[in-house]
Order: sequence, then structure tokens, then C-alpha cells
Amino acid sequence: QVQIVESGGGLVQPGGSLRLSCAASGFTFSNYGMNWYRQAPGKERELVAGISSGGDFTNYADSVKGRFTISRDNTKNTVYLRTNSLKPEDTAVYYCKATIRLADYWGQGTQVTVSS
Repeated sequence: QVQIVESGGGLVQPGGSLRLSCAASGFTFSNYGMNWYRQAPGKERELVAGISSGGDFTNYADSVKGRFTISRDNTKNTVYLRTNSLKPEDTAVYYCKATIRLADYWGQGTQVTVSS
């Protein structure tokens, strides 16, 4: 069965960095695009970044452009989100999503807290 597991979150000071990882299994990872979302307390879940199956194409929310970088390693079935210059408003639970044959598969999320 499809499994999505995020890791790498934590507490970081403003201006700091984190690298989030999303390990996937149960499907042919290299055939599918992947997306990172986040959900802050009291807010709707929002798309942060996406990457095509081969990694050639990426897209970002305006709020993170120039600060976040999405990448993937198809030999490790893993997608990454490098988050730089973090701001308090980046505080959220970050989720990884795969869409396979019109069905969405989510991980459990990893908490990112940006605070001094």
C-alpha cells in the first residue's frame, strides 16, 4: 500500500533553515509528481511547492519563492523541501502529497515552528 512519511521538522529561529524529507513507498515513485503543502493553526491547508515526476519542473507559492527549494531523488523514493530564511509565518505542519490515479495520499505531517 502507499505510504508517505515526512520528517525533518523542528524549532528554528527566524532566518534559519530546515530540510524536510518525504519518503514514499508502495507505488512507482518516479512516475508521479509530488507536492508539499502546509497548514497553520486556524488556516486552510495550502500548496507550498510541487515537482514533476522527473524533477524537471517545479512550482512554488508566491510566499515562499526564492526561499524554498523542492527537489527529489528517484533512486531513494524521496522528495525534499529546503526551507531557507524562515519567518514566523512559515510556522505550520508540512505535509507531502502524492496523487495516484486521481486518489490523494498524504503523510502524517512534520511540524515546523519558527520562533525566537
